Amino acid sequence: MHTREQALAVLYSAEQLCSAAFVSAAVARVAEEITTRLGERYPVVLSVMGGAIVFAGQLLPQLRFPLDLDYIHATRYRNTTQGQDIAWKVMPKEDIKGRVVLVVDDILDEGHTLAAVRAKLLEMGVAEFYCAVLAVKDTGQPKPIQADFVGLTVPNRYVFGYGMDVKGMWRNLPEIYALKE
Repeated sequence: MHTREQALAVLYSAEQLCSAAFVSAAVARVAEEITTRLGERYPVVLSVMGGAIVFAGQLLPQLRFPLDLDYIHATRYRNTTQGQDIAWKVMPKEDIKGRVVLVVDDILDEGHTLAAVRAKLLEMGVAEFYCAVLAVKDTGQPKPIQADFVGLTVPNRYVFGYGMDVKGMWRNLPEIYALKE
């Protein structure tokens, strides 16, 4: 557990990459792109907890078409800054077989978590898989999956805010920050 002072020290030493207005505009653009592509469908939207909670919470009210909403919880970070093996905390429900599924996640980093989510959902029989991410990290390396809908691109640094955390802190920020290198 961190103290308030430790959390503030992390924030004050970080660099803001994206303003709240910039992030909000990116979410609105993603909502328009999703509506254009899936608005005539009846998808199941699966929010990946806990990072996608802010993105999903801002995105969903802008999707003005019928959809079902559920969540899954798969993680590699477990409140650390280094990825580990994938841990499934909440699996997808069985009623997604034959459905169009849109997975909403916070960031496409190396892509291992989202690729594992896609593999699991396809194994469970989804008809079509789409994914929307708030951010794609420019790692300079190939990823095992590409997002269908992307809000913004961030540099290859540890980023936080707007649902993304740094050691469990600062998911609640409306901006996106990066730790100092």
